[in-house]
Amino acid sequence: MAIEDPTTHANYDEIVTSHVHLEWTIDWEKQSVHGTATHTLKALVDGVDNVLLDTSDLVITGVDVDGKEGTFALGPVTPVLGAALTVKLPSKLSKGSTVDVKIAYATSPTAVALQWLDKEQTAMKTHPYLFSQCQPIYARTLLPCQDTPSVKITYSASVSSVLPVLLSAIRTSPPSDGPPHAGKEIGKDVVTYTYKQPTPIPSYLIALASGHIVYKPFTPPPGKSWTTGVWAEPVTMDKAFWEFSEDTPRFLAKAEDVVAPYTWGVYDLLVLPPSFPYGGMENACLTFLTPTLLAGDRTLVDVIVHELTHSFFGNGVTHAHASHFWLNEGWTTYIERVLQGEIHGPAERAFSYILGAKALKEALALYKDKPKYQQLVIHFEPGEDPDDAYSTIPYEKGSNFLLHIERTLGGLKEFLPFIQDYVKTFTGKSITTEQWKTHLYGFYEKHDKSKIEKLDSIDWDAWFYGQGESLPVEMEYDTSLAEAAYKLAARWDQAREEPVEKLDFASGDLANFNSNQKLAFLERVDSLAPLPAPHVRKLDALYAFGTNDNAEIRSRFYSVALSGPAAPDYAKSAAEWVVDKRTGVKGRMKFCRPLFRSLNAVDSELAKETWTKNASSFHPIARRMIEKDLGLSSTA
Repeated sequence: MAIEDPTTHANYDEIVTSHVHLEWTIDWEKQSVHGTATHTLKALVDGVDNVLLDTSDLVITGVDVDGKEGTFALGPVTPVLGAALTVKLPSKLSKGSTVDVKIAYATSPTAVALQWLDKEQTAMKTHPYLFSQCQPIYARTLLPCQDTPSVKITYSASVSSVLPVLLSAIRTSPPSDGPPHAGKEIGKDVVTYTYKQPTPIPSYLIALASGHIVYKPFTPPPGKSWTTGVWAEPVTMDKAFWEFSEDTPRFLAKAEDVVAPYTWGVYDLLVLPPSFPYGGMENACLTFLTPTLLAGDRTLVDVIVHELTHSFFGNGVTHAHASHFWLNEGWTTYIERVLQGEIHGPAERAFSYILGAKALKEALALYKDKPKYQQLVIHFEPGEDPDDAYSTIPYEKGSNFLLHIERTLGGLKEFLPFIQDYVKTFTGKSITTEQWKTHLYGFYEKHDKSKIEKLDSIDWDAWFYGQGESLPVEMEYDTSLAEAAYKLAARWDQAREEPVEKLDFASGDLANFNSNQKLAFLERVDSLAPLPAPHVRKLDALYAFGTNDNAEIRSRFYSVALSGPAAPDYAKSAAEWVVDKRTGVKGRMKFCRPLFRSLNAVDSELAKETWTKNASSFHPIARRMIEKDLGLSSTA
């Protein structure tokens, strides 16, 4: 095969890793993970005499090839791709032959994939914390590897640390349900944790976390062979267990009913400290979660539906490289909403699309000067940072595209057999958009040729490569759950000329609203012309949005407040909220990036001062993105 992935140095068309064994020690003082990575490599062609691996910010101290000292060289460092590690092989390999390459190395304290937290940045405030984030191309800062989703590997690991260790794999020792840290003193005694991941995964799903964390299992439905539970800091455990224990097992069981059996054996959750930059990360066997989901009312647990759905779309069927990222996120978002419809009813499924529409509109507008990033399928140039294109577009545009296909074919009943066949056919493989489309046509050519004409009616190029701030098709959704929110927003819009003391609103206006309806209300208000400042202050006084502990609601309110004449009244409180010293920074990029952009537009000095004082508390990935948003040079 020809190299297609523009984000890797690896010669994966000639030789590939099938398994990697990791021997790691976590050095908390030096903020480094050091040890070895042993690759079992298989030649795909005759005559291979070297292997190229991706590295970035790694200190390579030695290489063994089949147990003998090897020759290696590091290429020039590039800003995005890092440096290619070339290892000379003992002789030209023939196709199908294997070789073991063992690399001794250490990570840097500035590794983008790793965030080292001081104890003050944790909930317990007694021990430091470490967690990784390897997506999209940061695994190369954690280990030398073929850092491309086109290559899927199994791995095993032995990790020594004075704090409990978690990996995106199945623990073999000590047992998860045993005493924390194997009964040794946390923070003082070294314990070695061993793991195995027998299912091939892309490099971006290799994950590491270590800190003062404990485990509590959930109860799976009868007859299930998988286990599930939650990891969290001890002071967070009760909240985390209550929030997720009821829904996670039933969500996963429903996914099996609709899509395919869950084959990973373990589905655990880890609630991270607040600097984690995403809502969730679907690391194999171990979903990482932001603590902003701990709303206390289980209103935000649908994020779990999204992350566990990645077990099939992304972790199972994987995009070949960044150009086809929508195959991961568009499919996952679409199936997440199918499952919501199965669990909560069709109106809730439609409501999710309504709530996602505003985020999509804003993301498309954000890239009006870079229209390439408005596309579903993006051609990345070598050295181009795929994180520059990260937005809700692959999620929302991709999900709407699949909904359009579903409707074109005649409904979910007509589309679901293909979905199940798609997962069955490509699980364990990495594919492109063209391979997916070819399989779609092939399925209906075989099973129902009457659908081919319907598929031909779809404007494929408009969906794949279309630019602009609207979808190729105007999508319509059931608005029944949004109507009350829209009516209340219309009343506020109509009352904008009224003196604030004569406004006919009351706190009871929201008495029958659930959290999502409150979000719909705020998003509709935000889509209108900005309200006068006194009206925004009155809205806040009545509905207490500015003090709401639900981060989704609070962030939407600040979007409303900072977009018009009320901005000076709320800029300071918004800045204090995003870097809150009491509850921790709002490190989730869904919240911090838009808020800093809004602050920058309102009060650039306040935005930059707030950022400069608190940047070190945010994840390296978030730092890179926010500093680009604010026009600052990246220090990550």
